Amino acid sequence: MREIFIASWLILAFTTSSFAHQHIRPGLWEVTTRSDLLALVPHIPSEQMQQLSDLARRYGLKLPEIENGAATSKVCITEEMAKQEIPTYFYENRSGCTVKNAFRTGNRYQLDLVCSNQHFQGDGFAEGSFINPENFTGNTEFDSTVGGNPVHASAETSGRWVGDRCTAVNPLQ
Repeated sequence: MREIFIASWLILAFTTSSFAHQHIRPGLWEVTTRSDLLALVPHIPSEQMQQLSDLARRYGLKLPEIENGAATSKVCITEEMAKQEIPTYFYENRSGCTVKNAFRTGNRYQLDLVCSNQHFQGDGFAEGSFINPENFTGNTEFDSTVGGNPVHASAETSGRWVGDRCTAVNPLQ
């Protein structure tokens, strides 16, 4: 069960950050990720959830609210981040992954992910579309090995700009 949740957490990390590939509006964003793996979260014992929360914190992440197979989180995008084409620092520093073959055409983006660290190894693909500077949608596919177990995960993500100020959320660094 822990392996499945780690894979879900990784997809959430990838999809939560992938909207920043375009010049978007800085400020507070609400990001919702839907996945079959996230639907398994209510079946994880509270002691294991605490361990997973501690693991996420070590990567600089806070586990989002997860309900009905969807995780909703708040993300603060600074002016500097909003101007960046591809924020590879997020993937490399937060999840141990490297972005490869990232490109954008018009309002669509695509990128490959290659990950290798002590907790998981794998690769994935993300694509999405910026509807406007305040909205995006996207999909992520990820094949990995977590604790020696193969895990395939996919997720659908949507994001919407909430406001100019990030009073309750620290910016991603």
